Amino acid sequence: MSDEILEIVDRDGRIIGHAPRSVIHGNNSLLHRVVHVLVVNSEGAILLQKRSRNKDVAPGRWDTSVGGHVDLGESIEEAARREMKEELGIEPVDMRFLYTYIHSNPYESELVYTHECLYEGPFQYNTEEIEDVRFWSRDEIRENLGKGIFSDNFEEEFQRYLEFKNKDF
Repeated sequence: MSDEILEIVDRDGRIIGHAPRSVIHGNNSLLHRVVHVLVVNSEGAILLQKRSRNKDVAPGRWDTSVGGHVDLGESIEEAARREMKEELGIEPVDMRFLYTYIHSNPYESELVYTHECLYEGPFQYNTEEIEDVRFWSRDEIRENLGKGIFSDNFEEEFQRYLEFKNKDF
């Protein structure tokens, strides 16, 4: 994995600096932008990816369908589309922005831009980064919260997603 240069941002997403990924990860005072895409099927189930055990964040845990850093000079939508292609091998036609929030843990702080995409499959996921993918019903996710099988970021994301969907109707 290369030591990519990431943009450091303020709480409003304005770029205030740059630093290598290796500096940003491990210092939760440096906020950086990431994109998430929640891939849902026509039944409302959410595609989750099981992260490779080689990942430095949440290895071996089930996580958001797609997630990744926004590259230097890249727009949020460009990053979301690039990550969809890199991680799941798909080019979504119907993707919509949902919300943004700050996720912080002792390791890092991220300004997350979450999107949703309706897609049934098939998926050709990146086996270097992902061990498996599968759709989970919302009830199945709820039953497994707090059991250590999901990333802390996904558990927070799922709660936000449910709140958003309840407002959306």
